[in-house]
Amino acid sequence: MEADRGDLEHYVAMVREFGARRVLDVGCGTGELVCLLVKDGVEVVGVDPAEASLEVAKGKEFAERVRWVHGDATTLPPLEVDLAVMTGNVAQVFLTDEDWAATLNGVRDALRAEGRFVFETRDPARRAWEEWTREHTYAVTDIPGVGEVERWSDLTAVELPFVSFRGTYVFASDGAVLTSDSTLRFRERAEVEESLAAAGFRVDEVRDAPDRPGREFVFVATRL
Repeated sequence: MEADRGDLEHYVAMVREFGARRVLDVGCGTGELVCLLVKDGVEVVGVDPAEASLEVAKGKEFAERVRWVHGDATTLPPLEVDLAVMTGNVAQVFLTDEDWAATLNGVRDALRAEGRFVFETRDPARRAWEEWTREHTYAVTDIPGVGEVERWSDLTAVELPFVSFRGTYVFASDGAVLTSDSTLRFRERAEVEESLAAAGFRVDEVRDAPDRPGREFVFVATRL
């Protein structure tokens, strides 16, 4: 189920700001950002480990212009993109230092010399998980061809730097209930900066997220 993605317009704006013509979306999901970019005339590669998400993405308008890859940043074909992005929670799904380092190395290898890497991660100090309750996350979405779907999140464990939660989806058409359990890792800003440097990136700036001010770090890094 797709939540409101008000953050994507800011990524589109950064693609334009940096003049990127070839973009890699790591963890592209159902392709919302990818399709916005190709509509804008950008050449895009979308990679995701969830085949079901890619199938949804391939059914969207402009999807035929995208190069879709089933996998992750460590299994990419040879690329030389101007800009790589990771939106939403993607940077936080890598729970071990080894997986995170491997992802950063894979992204670096996909970039041209002096190519940029832009991604966001939540500031642990803001304790976003305290609002991961049904009260704060409940919503009803009307999905074409599916009908109304109720969705919400419930916090299940906080063992910092790891936070776990369960997403619940209830389909009005037949009453079916689906649940999905996830765990995210909350990294401090200095920790992220050190990992980028170790992977061969220069951190140019750390921005605020325009749609969630004060809640996230938006890293802009350049491949050395």
